[in-house]
Amino acid sequence: MVLTISNLPDDVMVEVLSLVPAPQLIHSCRFVCILWKNIVDLPTLWKRKSQKEGFVPKECKKNPCDWKAFYFISKRKKNLLKNPCANEGLDSWEILKNGGDGWRIETIPGDYGRAFHDLQIQKYFVTSYGQCKKSQIIDLKQEGYWEELMDVIQPDIEIKDWYAARQDCGCQYELCVQLLSKDYIVRQQFCPEVVIIEQWSDAQWTEVTHTFKNYGPGVRYICFQHGGKDTQFWAGWYGVRLTDSSVAILPEELM
Repeated sequence: MVLTISNLPDDVMVEVLSLVPAPQLIHSCRFVCILWKNIVDLPTLWKRKSQKEGFVPKECKKNPCDWKAFYFISKRKKNLLKNPCANEGLDSWEILKNGGDGWRIETIPGDYGRAFHDLQIQKYFVTSYGQCKKSQIIDLKQEGYWEELMDVIQPDIEIKDWYAARQDCGCQYELCVQLLSKDYIVRQQFCPEVVIIEQWSDAQWTEVTHTFKNYGPGVRYICFQHGGKDTQFWAGWYGVRLTDSSVAILPEELM
């Protein structure tokens, strides 16, 4: 009898294949034979890969609804916005409105400003006396989130943004994030009321957060827009300051 890897017990096969990088499992190993296909499709395999790569907390109290989806979402978790902290100027942002003297990049803390809690964040975008607004559209499929995943699993989508005023000038801040279909029809949106900050504020940085849940099938793009202006109508860059914006697809909570 000729011994091959396929003669190994299933549990040993799961252990061996759990060491193979995920793309090779999906695009190569799964097509070797029926046995390998069945093993690659086992939740046990993806649970073991998740454990090996540290995605499963020791205090794990429940299983996700789909271990393979959990693994891929955990593996891909990152900020989907490009250039969120102004390190590359205005690259990757579409300028929708460039009022007053337009957008500008400054270094934290800036004049009459405050330090940021994360010392690795060095820069921010700042608005002027006319309305300034910029946006990015995230293509979920291009980022590796396939249609079945978005339609069936519907993983949580977490939005974060940070804004601050100069102490010596009032300003306004606005944010609007939309989940869009393939035809760019709005499926769900988060557009809180415009924030007005009065002159002589404490200039502290403020975080805005929102998590989209159970948004239904059909989401293919995420549109992130934010901006504002100063309220004193002063020439220059006295408007709201923005940095460290983020959009992330979250794996299911296991705690």
